[in-house]
Amino acid sequence: MKQQGSGYYTIQSAGHEQNAVVAARLNPTDPAFLHYRSGAFFLARARQAASPSAVLDVALSLAASSDDPIAQGRHKVWGSRKLWIPPQTSTIASHLPKAVGTAFALGRARRLGLATELPRDAVVCCSFGDASLNHASALAGINAARWARRRGNEVPILFVCEDNGWGISVDTPRHWVEDSVAGLSHLRYLSADGWLEQIWEIIGRAIEHCREQGAPVFLHLPTLRLWGHAGSDVETSYRDRASIDADLERDPLLLNAERLVALGLASASQLRDVTLKASVEVKEAVQEAVQRDKLRTRRDVLAPLAPYDAAQVRVSASGTALAEARDLAFDGALPENAQAPRRRTLAAHINASLADEMLRRPEALVFGEDVGVKGGVYHVTANLQERFGSARVFDTLLDETTILGVAQGAALLGLLPVPEVQYLAYLHNALDQLRGEACSTQFFSNRQFQTPMVLRVASFGYQRGFGGHFHNDNAIGALRDIPGLMLAAPARGDDAARMLRAALACAAECGRVVGFLEPIALYHEKDLYQEGDAGWLTDYPEPGSDNASLLPGEVGIYGSEKRDLLIVSYANGLRLSLRAARTLERDHGIQVRVLDLRWLAPLPFEA
Repeated sequence: MKQQGSGYYTIQSAGHEQNAVVAARLNPTDPAFLHYRSGAFFLARARQAASPSAVLDVALSLAASSDDPIAQGRHKVWGSRKLWIPPQTSTIASHLPKAVGTAFALGRARRLGLATELPRDAVVCCSFGDASLNHASALAGINAARWARRRGNEVPILFVCEDNGWGISVDTPRHWVEDSVAGLSHLRYLSADGWLEQIWEIIGRAIEHCREQGAPVFLHLPTLRLWGHAGSDVETSYRDRASIDADLERDPLLLNAERLVALGLASASQLRDVTLKASVEVKEAVQEAVQRDKLRTRRDVLAPLAPYDAAQVRVSASGTALAEARDLAFDGALPENAQAPRRRTLAAHINASLADEMLRRPEALVFGEDVGVKGGVYHVTANLQERFGSARVFDTLLDETTILGVAQGAALLGLLPVPEVQYLAYLHNALDQLRGEACSTQFFSNRQFQTPMVLRVASFGYQRGFGGHFHNDNAIGALRDIPGLMLAAPARGDDAARMLRAALACAAECGRVVGFLEPIALYHEKDLYQEGDAGWLTDYPEPGSDNASLLPGEVGIYGSEKRDLLIVSYANGLRLSLRAARTLERDHGIQVRVLDLRWLAPLPFEA
């Protein structure tokens, strides 16, 4: 296909075929996050689930056809809604955190009594390469699984390291995988090497332990990498011919065939017939695939990237937390913050709106570092754990990559995660969990998988001379550049409550990832123009009222009749702009209109 110009850059799975045993020993309802060389796993699971078109589906993906059932030609991925394989791109371990998050969320859903489409004893499988094991995302995922298990949580995840000894042209030191992992606590290590029947038995033991104990298992699966890394890679530029030929002699398909014959389980002619039949099936699938249609327009390509239904979001955002639900949750005695606060701060309004949303959305989870017992470093989540329990409001370990991984895993299972990152500056080291993973889920699966979430981030400058870029951070450029990411930046308490409802509705109804940037400097601010004027306190907009929500594109305008000057701003800038407008009018007679963007992505261009 590549020679004919009908196939595109791809990474072959030749030499990794022993991962088919992993698929055969798992259940087809066990979620699988696959390494880009796990093609045999994918086909084995398809056969297990009686999916007759799997070979054609792969060919359609290689041909970038719009008939590809998972990505519709947007990228070559292993993925299937029916087979519970969320699509991963050419992942360099970035899928481990969300695989761990999925395993963690399975136990969390059971604890909350929330139904998922997966069986109670499901195991999450996550495959990756030996070179990927060195990546920070892989180490974060493995560490998070061990940490969660140490704290008594169920984390039924099977890490499958497909060890072929290479990372493109860099060789992996001998025994590196075993030396790196085998001695770790709260993680069982098993190596599946040897003859086919031995591999079958070891893999079975690994899965059984994972399923029965609800505990993480690391399965070390030695493999080969045949025919180079990918695409135009020429192995002879960094390997000698003798070692390449030696690997070809150890092709697992040949060794397995010889073993089956030696054990009397098959004859050479039978296996030859299987091979010829497979060859014909592949050639016919390719001939069919290259003739199929492709996506033709920019609109078609982008269709699943950022779905948005304003009417649907409006209805969802305006829903009311019923009085009966409040009475039930609080035994008829509402804590002060759960009542409609009057003339309260930004932080108090966010707290109250989170409480209301959690009352009417039982699938909502709030988590992050220090959000539980402490109630957040700025007390924005104060008392939420006391009200809703530690199963719904909980602390995580100090790692933003893991926080976003947990959010993705929970979202894949139908929960509505509201993760918190403590400072905007802390988010930068985990941005790929948004850019490469969460915001691409709907795009690469044509909306068959979704990772909806509202990511709350304490943001922007707030304290003079403190913390440098580790705390006072206005760097939103990287977030603005992420395709599909919706970005909110409220300035006032009442706006924050209404925008948070809209953000959660966008996530729940459209599967969107929403970043909610909360200005630290305004969390507890009371005054606008001078000390004691209480000009920055606002009333709480009740759920279900006429002004219950603010949707993307709905900006704030101050002094709409004024025509001399327009100041466009957001977050911290709004309060400063209003102060400047007052000064300009009082001292210079300049009439100033101030526009609060509120939503930074998509930008409200019409306004």
